Amino acid sequence: MNLRSTLDFLLYQWLDVPALTQRARFTDHSRETFDAVLDTCERIAREKYAPFNRLVDTQEPQFDGERVILPQATQDAAQAYAASGMLSAAQDYAHGGMQLPYTLEAAANSFFACASVSIGAGLLTTANANLLMVHGTAQQQAGFARHEFSGRFSGTMCLSEPQAGSSLSDVLTRALPDGADFAADPLGPRYRLKGNKMWISAGDHELSENIIHLVLAKIPGPDGKLVAGTRGISLFIVPKKMVDGQGQLTGERNDVALAGLNHKLGWRGTTNCLLNFGEGKYPVRPHADGPFGAGAGAIGYLVGQPGEGLRCMFHMMNEARIGVGIAATMLGLAGYYASLDYARNRAQGRPIGSSGKDAAAPQVRIIEHADVKRMLLAQKAYGEGALALALYCARLVDEQRTGSEAHADEARLLLEVLTPIAKSWPSEWCLEANSLAIQVLGGYGYTRDFPVEQYWRDNRLNMIHEGTHGIQAADLLGRKVLMEDGRGLRLLGERMLATAGRAAGQPELAPFAGSLQQALKSLGAATQAAWASGQAKQALANAVPYMQAFGHTVLAWIWLDVALAALAHDSQQTLAQTQGKLRATSFFYHYELPKIGAWLAVVSASDQTCAEMPEAAF
Repeated sequence: MNLRSTLDFLLYQWLDVPALTQRARFTDHSRETFDAVLDTCERIAREKYAPFNRLVDTQEPQFDGERVILPQATQDAAQAYAASGMLSAAQDYAHGGMQLPYTLEAAANSFFACASVSIGAGLLTTANANLLMVHGTAQQQAGFARHEFSGRFSGTMCLSEPQAGSSLSDVLTRALPDGADFAADPLGPRYRLKGNKMWISAGDHELSENIIHLVLAKIPGPDGKLVAGTRGISLFIVPKKMVDGQGQLTGERNDVALAGLNHKLGWRGTTNCLLNFGEGKYPVRPHADGPFGAGAGAIGYLVGQPGEGLRCMFHMMNEARIGVGIAATMLGLAGYYASLDYARNRAQGRPIGSSGKDAAAPQVRIIEHADVKRMLLAQKAYGEGALALALYCARLVDEQRTGSEAHADEARLLLEVLTPIAKSWPSEWCLEANSLAIQVLGGYGYTRDFPVEQYWRDNRLNMIHEGTHGIQAADLLGRKVLMEDGRGLRLLGERMLATAGRAAGQPELAPFAGSLQQALKSLGAATQAAWASGQAKQALANAVPYMQAFGHTVLAWIWLDVALAALAHDSQQTLAQTQGKLRATSFFYHYELPKIGAWLAVVSASDQTCAEMPEAAF
């Protein structure tokens, strides 16, 4: 079964996305308009992305000292993507959008990630503009966001610094008011920024007229010192090229300089940069009372209130985390499709009969071997399960935006709990799927004659992108399951138990219903045990095993719910499609869900083996 038929089932039979057209925001849409969007994106991905996936991997971005050089194919793909309208797909008509459900937008974007995640699409640009539509002023929306939605401008997020990495409380980039009239600029309070940002995806290129950086920096206190921790962080719009109040280029270059490109294991088609802000390479609007000297410092415009930068940035970060989860998912599925095709065509070995192998018998295709089926079924369970989870989260976004007050609040809470899983689970287990794809191909798998080794390299970055695995785990166990007295966790548990209750009435699924109920009970007990001491250091020592068990429990629930939908819509599918979903569910419950016992054992015992390991003993 190909990606399109999988998406059609998840969108139309499982999530019932057409029901959203009964809501005021989506009344102009129908199943036909949804299909047209999917058709368009599938075609662009097939024509402009997939044929060049290997090209952009081997022809990495180059910096000649003044400009970044990318293959023409990258430019063509970027233009086709912008022309499709997908940059503003979920935005209001008034802002050039299509007012599509976010669920549809996420599904349509999956085609591009599957075809070539390395070329990239519009994830950061759309997230950047969406943040400004919530936290920016009307002038900032007009001058920056609307041009990002049209594709004229592109966007980035600039958080990490070379010396701080993921520790945002330690950022050193400074922002000082730009002269006595700093508050008079129509684009917002104008500051001068000085500092360095590292690991900036799409931080410099010539794919758009301008690049809009959203930069975290600290405004010093009255004593001239930076405020410790994240409370002192503010958010600034720092364009590569200066614009007027309507977003038209003025001809001035802002003091944002590319210091160098990072040469990566994967995602080689997308630039990844070290950027210097305010180093003086491009002096802009010099005046005598500049805070860093005449003309020094990159000009940035404050978004929101001082000290609230991280709160604003989380709007973009959470959107990007779901996007990273989808990217990881589609790389896993791309590897699955490639290894499935190989297994169906590669003849090797002979079948095992009741008396052993017959050496004189003709060879069989490797898909007939039980262990190859195991590896393919694992990939299917990981990839299609992760895709279902991602679209479920996207559906929650639509519920939060357009549902009743009560349903919107429930969606908000569920998203809070599930976002760390939506990012981390695919990035771990779809990477494992890519490893299995290499194994299916054997020696050919690690050669560049086949694409599966590139899928693995590309996917290995996703456990680090947008918050490492450990950060997501600490967020889940240290904050998300505790927030609002555990209301989000209870709500999620109620939905799981409801699915188990429905499955208990289906003979094919009843045993899995009991397994899910037991897993949920074990997870709840481990959550309480982890925090029994009330000490965060002790509780979080095993945050990653906790997250792995949590994620597997969530995916077991997702697969059971999908299986119920498959049985309910059996007449609308082929027998093979229904069997595929039921077998993947069976695989997950027999081979995967039992793993949570080992993970939760160390959590429940508050095992300190790792935390108490003496440095010298390494």
